[in-house]
Amino acid sequence: MLRGLDAQVNPNCRVLILGSMPGAASLTAARYYAHPRNRFWPLLSQLLDLDAAASYAERLAALQARGVGVWDVIGECVRVGSLDAAIDPRSIVANPLPALLAELPQLQAVACNGGAAYQAWRRHVQPRLQGPAAGLPVLPLPSTSPANAGFSLSRLRQAWTPLLTYLPPQAP
Repeated sequence: MLRGLDAQVNPNCRVLILGSMPGAASLTAARYYAHPRNRFWPLLSQLLDLDAAASYAERLAALQARGVGVWDVIGECVRVGSLDAAIDPRSIVANPLPALLAELPQLQAVACNGGAAYQAWRRHVQPRLQGPAAGLPVLPLPSTSPANAGFSLSRLRQAWTPLLTYLPPQAP
């Protein structure tokens, strides 16, 4: 049974980006989107004008300062390798997202990084939501994974740009 990473969220989170389950490289490094060919960090660096060369801790802090949190829908599962298709669906244990969402009064939207994250959200989280969290917009976005080779970084940027509508404007 694989166990995911801790949520990287602060109380001012306005957009929560959810992956499905970290891949092997991320679990080994204990860092989100650690695979060198994953486009998450280059994409968010472009969208939010973050320093792509900054340390992991600095990038996380910059995301949070812009109102963006990161976590995964799946907290535990059985999977051989890193592909979402290799997750044993019977083994999925969802992260306690309803409880987290209830603690984020500024949250404006949830964004799912890839189809597997969106499907896991719809199956394991959405039916358990109550109150304001049940009405949050949920954006199914194309995956930044290298397995999604059909999307160039430019195409990902275009598809992910709607996230910006839920964030405050960046200070000059």
